[in-house]
Amino acid sequence: MRGGTGVVGLLRRRAGQWRVRLRERRAQRGLFQLVTVCCSLALAPSAWLWCTAGDRVGTVESAPSAPVAVVFGAGLDQGRPSPYLEHRLVAALDLYREGKVQVILVTGDNGRVEYSEPDAMYDYLTEHGVPGSRVVRDYAGFDTWDSCTRAHRIFGVDRAVLVSQDFHVRRALALCEAAGIRSYAVGVPELHDVTWWYGGLREIPGAGKAALNAWLRPDPHFLGPKEDGVPEALAEAGRR
Repeated sequence: MRGGTGVVGLLRRRAGQWRVRLRERRAQRGLFQLVTVCCSLALAPSAWLWCTAGDRVGTVESAPSAPVAVVFGAGLDQGRPSPYLEHRLVAALDLYREGKVQVILVTGDNGRVEYSEPDAMYDYLTEHGVPGSRVVRDYAGFDTWDSCTRAHRIFGVDRAVLVSQDFHVRRALALCEAAGIRSYAVGVPELHDVTWWYGGLREIPGAGKAALNAWLRPDPHFLGPKEDGVPEALAEAGRR
């Protein structure tokens, strides 16, 4: 019998099939291992944020006293705070009314003349009873790192309660700690709607960027000179 027929030929064909299947399984195993490594690398910064936060994320009721509350911008709706931003401001109001903070630093985007998150936040807080002298505006909080590092380097904040939504606040906490601010974070709860899920998904790449910022500690987009708004507001609070 020749190589292509009979038992010998059958065995050779079977051996060839086994070799092909073995190569396919090796390729599948390699692909699975590659996907596993990529997923692990993608999720590692998020795990770092959770580990960094520890037990320093809570509610208005559990927050310790601190000189300053830092409220991060979250968009405007026809010049007024968006629903998510309003919820952050309500939490900051509660902190102020309960005497847990003396000054509120509002930080956000003012990249266009017609768009100012800090001014909208200032207006909301003063309309709800916070004296204007106790609200300080940071017009160059273009992202979370900028807000945190400017709060420390420009406004002199060393200890603060941070206010943001629950999906974002751990990143804010890690970055403010890296910037030099001893922080506690109030995570504002939200309904798990489309906006909440979108915000949560954004935190995956956001965590990677946060890890780089905490490691490299770059200058913010706009640094500028030091400002006396927070020290002056705290001095006034101390006189009362």
